[in-house]
Amino acid sequence: MKKFSSFLIPLATLLLFSCGRVYMSPEARSIAAGHRVIAVVPPQVTLPANRKVDASALKEQQRTESLSFQREIHDWVLRRKMQGKILVDVKDVETVNAQLTQAGYFESRTLTPRELCELLEVDAVVTSNFRMTKPMSEGAAVAVGLLTGIWGATNEVSVSMDLHDRNTGRMFWNFSHTLSGSTFSSPRQMVDELMRLASRNLPYRQ
Repeated sequence: MKKFSSFLIPLATLLLFSCGRVYMSPEARSIAAGHRVIAVVPPQVTLPANRKVDASALKEQQRTESLSFQREIHDWVLRRKMQGKILVDVKDVETVNAQLTQAGYFESRTLTPRELCELLEVDAVVTSNFRMTKPMSEGAAVAVGLLTGIWGATNEVSVSMDLHDRNTGRMFWNFSHTLSGSTFSSPRQMVDELMRLASRNLPYRQ
C-alpha cells in the first residue's frame, strides 16, 4: 500500500480549478492561416512579496520562472509541430531572448505586441501572464522552503495567454485558466496541462 501511495503522489501534483475561458475572434482562423512563424515571449510572472525574501531575490525568482515557462511553451509548440498537429513554426528561444536583450526589453523597455512581432520578425507573438502564490521551479521552491519553512504547500496559478497578430496588432486569441498543484509540480507539468486545455481551440491546430 505504501509503494502504491508513493506512486500516486507524483500523479496527483496537478489539479484543475474551474474551466478554462477561451476567446477567439471571428477572424482568428483566417489570420492564423496566413502565419508561418510565431515567437514565445517570456511570460510576465507575479509572485507575492515575502518579508523573508528581499526585492532583488524576488525579482530573480520571477525571472527564473518566466524563462522556465517560456522554454516549456516553446517546446510544447515545437513538439506538436514535429507531430504534424500545429501548422506554424516557432522561433527558437535563444534567438528570441538575444533580440529582446539587444532591444532593452529586459531592462523595462515597453514594446507593444506589434513592435515585438516586428523586432522578432515573426507573424505573431505568444504573450502570457502567470500569477502564482509560490515559485514553481524546484530550485526556487527549495530556496523559499529553506527561508520560510514552507514545504509542499498548494500553489495556485492564474494564467492568461494571448496571441497577437503582426499585421493588425490585434489580439485574436486568448486563454485564461486557474490551476493548482503542489510546490514541486514542474513548469513542464503545468504547461503541458495548460496547453492540453488551450489547444482545443488553438487556431493553429491541424
